Amino acid sequence: MSATSTTHDAVLLEQDVVTHSAARRALAVLRVGFGLTFLWAFLDKLLALGYATGTNAETGAVDRFGPDAWINGGSPTFGFLNFGVSPDNPFHGTFTSIAGAAWADWLFMLGLLGIGLALTLGAGIRLAAITGAALYLLMWVASWPLANNPVLDEHLLGAVTLLVLALTLAGDTWGVGRLWARTEIVRRLPLLR
Repeated sequence: MSATSTTHDAVLLEQDVVTHSAARRALAVLRVGFGLTFLWAFLDKLLALGYATGTNAETGAVDRFGPDAWINGGSPTFGFLNFGVSPDNPFHGTFTSIAGAAWADWLFMLGLLGIGLALTLGAGIRLAAITGAALYLLMWVASWPLANNPVLDEHLLGAVTLLVLALTLAGDTWGVGRLWARTEIVRRLPLLR
């Protein structure tokens, strides 16, 4: 058996991870929902659309496309890392020291965009799941001490969900995952699946 047919057989076996069609569709809906959540966060921080970015916390006034927009010089990391990290957090100094740093802004925004596109389209969800889970874990640590539960919050559950989506090949249903899996680069680098 050649290496190519072995790789092809492995791809075929991976396609049968979840066999019940209703479960595959539910995973696809979850995948697209998470993807659109990442894309929305990217767009809101890019343009200050007035949801998490561009709204004055004290007055409630909304300044869409204003100075908080990343395209207008605002920082997508400054607010959360500078004001959202509790002084009781053991890593408070670390997080506040990178708040607003250009490299942190670029990594965060490229991460939101890449993870969002990969999940929404269903291609590259393994890499998106790893980077998305890392982002969620960093946000989980930044949220310490947690307000409602000593361990669990939406960040930790988001990280687990992304890993489940990758392990079940959720990009194959209502996405381009199967087509993407057939490309030469994905056959050589399965992490890109």
